[in-house]
Amino acid sequence: MTKHARLIKEANDTTLRYITRRHFLMDCVAGLGAAAFGSFLASCGSSNSKTLVDASGNPMAPKAPLFPARAKSVIYLHMAGAPSQLELFDYKPALQKLHNQLCPQSLLEGKKFAFIRGVPKMLGPQAVFNQHGESRAWISDHLPHFTSMADEVSFLKAVQTDQFNHGPAQLLMHTGSARLGRPSIGSWVTYGLGSENSNLPGFVVLTSGGKTPDAGKSVWGSGFLPSVYQGVQCRTKGEPVLFLTDPEGMSRDLRKESINAINEINKQEYATFGDPETLARISQYELAYKMQISVPEVMNINKEPDYIHEMYGTEPGKESFANNCLLARKLVEKGVRFVQLYDWGWDTHGTDEGGSIDYGLRNKCREIDRPITALLQDLKQRGLLDETLVVWGGEFGRTPMQENRDGKDMPFLGRDHHVEAFTMWMAGAGIKRGCSYGETDEIGYSAVKGKVAINDIHATILQQLGFDHEKLTYQFQGRPFRLTDTGGKVITPILS
Repeated sequence: MTKHARLIKEANDTTLRYITRRHFLMDCVAGLGAAAFGSFLASCGSSNSKTLVDASGNPMAPKAPLFPARAKSVIYLHMAGAPSQLELFDYKPALQKLHNQLCPQSLLEGKKFAFIRGVPKMLGPQAVFNQHGESRAWISDHLPHFTSMADEVSFLKAVQTDQFNHGPAQLLMHTGSARLGRPSIGSWVTYGLGSENSNLPGFVVLTSGGKTPDAGKSVWGSGFLPSVYQGVQCRTKGEPVLFLTDPEGMSRDLRKESINAINEINKQEYATFGDPETLARISQYELAYKMQISVPEVMNINKEPDYIHEMYGTEPGKESFANNCLLARKLVEKGVRFVQLYDWGWDTHGTDEGGSIDYGLRNKCREIDRPITALLQDLKQRGLLDETLVVWGGEFGRTPMQENRDGKDMPFLGRDHHVEAFTMWMAGAGIKRGCSYGETDEIGYSAVKGKVAINDIHATILQQLGFDHEKLTYQFQGRPFRLTDTGGKVITPILS
């Protein structure tokens, strides 16, 4: 056979491969499997992905809530490590009388603790308490500035959880589940409401204390929601967002042309496959371009007047909780929907001076006392507190017993993790002023009245934003998921 004849035969054979049943059965089996698997994945994914966007195709476009909302935005202040309610807001004089006595067996039987072993000693309050404001709220001398806010907040004195390790407890507090993979509350909020500022992320995260929470960045992740709804971590030192600036040699016009070209391909991809993650990519490319101008401006606190810096105790150019509180006010003022502040360093076991109840806790309180007070005052004087919900708390509480890790006394005074009762507070946006809801027993060990679950906190936040927590859902793995899962009830006694 001549070379020419061989070429013709190879061409004919190649053509036949694509039109014969033999080729179809031999070479396309994997394709059939992939098609079937793709269909299966589609049934597990979001059947309502088309509702994520408005007519413009923007998944972060502002959306109306289900009913009139009291809050337009949320500032959530999380003290990672869990501050002791017994040294801050839950005054228990009876516990002082038991100081250094052996813990009764009734408090230990059938209970699980992270580190306490054997029989620990009781630990009286390591702070001085007084009543403040017309509400006569008990607040310790650890927070002298915050005492002026006693009539602005609602205390939740009987919050409970079922997780006594930091990572799972933080996940539960911020995603509604102790397991990885669920969307954070900020992601649910931006999914439901979008953002009022197209030049800034709808969900911004600020950290302080030198470390991120034990649960990592999952506490502000989007889980199974499209990634456009995840939190964007900004920094108060150096570049506000990593890799935000253009590479050397790339002009802003060239960057814009590049993004337009990439997004034209992404739009064609979405038209073909309908994957909501393609919309997320389009939105994120466009947002990143806008953020190059908007983020450095809003994250710059240098231009704030001197009285504001004095009020918050801010130090421009440094990473601090005070700086983050001021930035939180600036961000909600610019229309950011959800601002999450994490401050690390509240795990007071007594292993060293910095992690002790008698020294470390007092020092941490000095770092947050003035900034939190200033944040509430600043929001109020600008007329923003009426539409901004402020939430404060940790992931669980601390025991009324002194920690005795491995049955041995600690070098400093400390308290172990405690799930049965701890204190949180809310303020602004339709929250009742000067209210205290819930009660613990005489030593602060168990909740006895007005018990609040984590899902109840979530339900209340969504309620103030204009959502029925049972109806804000997303179809995933064959069923509608929601932030509050199968529980949750709105804490109506603290609503005005």
